[in-house]
Amino acid sequence: MSLSSVIGIRGTRVATLLAVSLSLGACTIGPDYQRPPLATPLQFKQIEGWTAAAPGDALERGAWWELYGDAELNALVARLNLSNQTLAASEAQYRQARALVRGARAAFYPNLSGSAGVTRAGQGGDSSLGPSGAASASASTASSISNSYGLSLNAAWELDIWGKLRRSLESSRAGFAASAADLAALKLSLQAELVKTYLQLRVLDDQQRLLDATVAAYARSLRLSENQYNAGIVPKSDVSQALTQLRSTEAQAIDLKWQRAQLEHAIAVLIGVPPSELSIAAREQLPALPAIPVALPSQLLERRPDVAAAERRVIAANAEIGVAEAAWYPDLTLSATGGYRGSSFADWVSLPNRFWSLGPDLALSLFDAGARRAELERSEAAYDQTVAQYRQAVLDSFREVEDYLVQLRVLEQEAVLQQQALDAARESLRLIENQYRAGAVDFNSVVNVQATALSNERSNLTLLGSRLTASVQLIAALGGGWQGLQMP
Repeated sequence: MSLSSVIGIRGTRVATLLAVSLSLGACTIGPDYQRPPLATPLQFKQIEGWTAAAPGDALERGAWWELYGDAELNALVARLNLSNQTLAASEAQYRQARALVRGARAAFYPNLSGSAGVTRAGQGGDSSLGPSGAASASASTASSISNSYGLSLNAAWELDIWGKLRRSLESSRAGFAASAADLAALKLSLQAELVKTYLQLRVLDDQQRLLDATVAAYARSLRLSENQYNAGIVPKSDVSQALTQLRSTEAQAIDLKWQRAQLEHAIAVLIGVPPSELSIAAREQLPALPAIPVALPSQLLERRPDVAAAERRVIAANAEIGVAEAAWYPDLTLSATGGYRGSSFADWVSLPNRFWSLGPDLALSLFDAGARRAELERSEAAYDQTVAQYRQAVLDSFREVEDYLVQLRVLEQEAVLQQQALDAARESLRLIENQYRAGAVDFNSVVNVQATALSNERSNLTLLGSRLTASVQLIAALGGGWQGLQMP
């Protein structure tokens, strides 16, 4: 039989093996992913009394914080997106997950490696000396030293017959997508934390202005009491009460300064700068309370990045079951090696020194004392765990939206009553001060009404701050401006 015939027969066998392998490659071991069933409500329980905003007033899908109409807040959030160190760490983790996908995809291609080396070796016994002191000829020929030069190129390709590599890539891709959703969830959380802190700072500014104005009013009351005491109209106790009220309110005004400083320091850390490098000037205008359109529960599952991350981990765990099941089937690897090997450097790379090998390698574990079964059971249990975590994330998302819906609705009703109480307190204060100037009532009555008015003023501002905070929390619970990341 001629050499060409032998090569033709071998080529036919290799081609047949490749065809069979590729046809088997259509098989993928393991379950295909199905979204776990969920009991999704048709609407939120606390939606009654809420009206979805018109399309023109829809929630900003990207920069949702712009709904508050504050340019300084917009600038701070932009700095957070660029400089927050927690966000930078999460972004690095996202890039790690992306690299894992590239590594899993590389397993589909042949692995090519090369090597070159020189080996010097010796073999032989001890030399024995004759009577004349010279080594015998037989002893000198027993030892020898040789050189070996090698240059080779190796190729190996694991055929994905049972879909193990495809399932591994599917798992890596799902992990990558989960990392992207984690990054979006963290970004949304940090943005919400910054917006809440900034709004609390602005409410404190308003409370500071209120207390400063009240201190000025109480100072005028003290001067009035002193004048009336000097004229013999009122007793000394009126002056003492006016002074006590003034100093107490001044102390409350001073107490707000450290609270505001702490909020300013928190904002500095969120945007990635030392507290000493950030100063936010006080401003009279408070951010507006936005109208928030409420998504349907089914839309919530698509908008919430934490829910998306939980589901993508279910996908990854489902694919890992296929990887574990593929361990029961043989692995087929095609390998090829070729190069030159010789004992002389001069004619090292020459045709007589050429060598090559080509052939398939079928490997199957015959006994592993239950290791594969244990790994499969672990993968199935891990899948059940991620399904439970996914369902819990969905339940938590529904609960958060319901919580903030009812909180905003109740606070809105409370704000109406609180405004009425504040209007009545202001009117009562105006009347009692006129009566005191006319000598109809004592100063103790004025002090009580003034304390009531101040308490209602502060309660009104605290209530506004609670409504602003709840609005931020509701926006975050609805998914904020997250639209998902485009997967490469």
